[in-house]
Amino acid sequence: MSGEGMPLATVLVADDSEDNRELLSQILRVQGYRVVCAADGAEALDVLAGQPIDLALVDVMMPRCTGFAVCRTVKARPETRLIPVVLITGLGSADDRIRGIESGADDFLNKPIRKEELLARVRSLVRLKRFTDELDNAETVLCSLAHSIEAKDPYTEGHCERLSRYSIALAERLGLPEEQRVALRRAGVVHDIGKVAVPEQILLKPGPLDPDERRIMENHPVIGERICAPLKSFRFVLPIIRHHHERMDGTGYPDHLKGSHIPLSARVLQTVDIYDALTTQRPYRKALSSQEALSIVREEVRRGWWDGSLVDTLENVLQESPDLVSTRMA
Repeated sequence: MSGEGMPLATVLVADDSEDNRELLSQILRVQGYRVVCAADGAEALDVLAGQPIDLALVDVMMPRCTGFAVCRTVKARPETRLIPVVLITGLGSADDRIRGIESGADDFLNKPIRKEELLARVRSLVRLKRFTDELDNAETVLCSLAHSIEAKDPYTEGHCERLSRYSIALAERLGLPEEQRVALRRAGVVHDIGKVAVPEQILLKPGPLDPDERRIMENHPVIGERICAPLKSFRFVLPIIRHHHERMDGTGYPDHLKGSHIPLSARVLQTVDIYDALTTQRPYRKALSSQEALSIVREEVRRGWWDGSLVDTLENVLQESPDLVSTRMA
């Protein structure tokens, strides 16, 4: 038990053999773990979907749903994919181990199970789960902070979600790898989180900013990068946060990067950011139509500000996915 008298962690033991379930449960409970049992794979999935589980010990050969299938399902669901899964097997072939790895297994235990090995692996994976929970909680806090900044301006309601949606659609069309698509989804929410350090009288000023105010505003990407830097899972997000206000001709901020020196992911976000700003109603103007907004963006491309190829791709995406536009205008 922990120092507060709470269980160390909750472990699911899934095995169609009652004797095996009892043996594993006894070993784990003596060490202070809370144990939940399942007699087959389908029951295991019900348990995993219905309550918080820190680690799953899953026998490979079970009726209704094999351990491989359980593992694939767990890793495919966003709400359970961070749960470590240990496959317990009497199968000794390399092909079976490869199949387990392809299913997403975090570790393996071979039968007959040695008590010392079981406890060592459980301790290690539970500790890893604690770390990933902390990272997940930190990301949630950052996203909540970003939404609170957005909420200060009623004219930007829904901006973060729209940017995430547009960015992912554009990234998919460009064939960007999965890690870049995930980064763009996250960046759509937290790209302006550095504005937490910008005073409200500057953030919500209806007229032009003076030089001192502009200097403060233009520092927000640097502050945003600094806020998010401790999260290692955000390593692909940081360049987007820092550089989404750069311009192709070097007149942007904070680093005055030019052309291809601006990360592609940052150029993707800035393209959809500009489009969304133009199609959002403001106190001083009505929301522009999609075509009106694209026309203005193209004029700014001719000035050397934005990546024209991305604007072309965005227009194609919007034409082929009218639901993006209709959802935006709803």
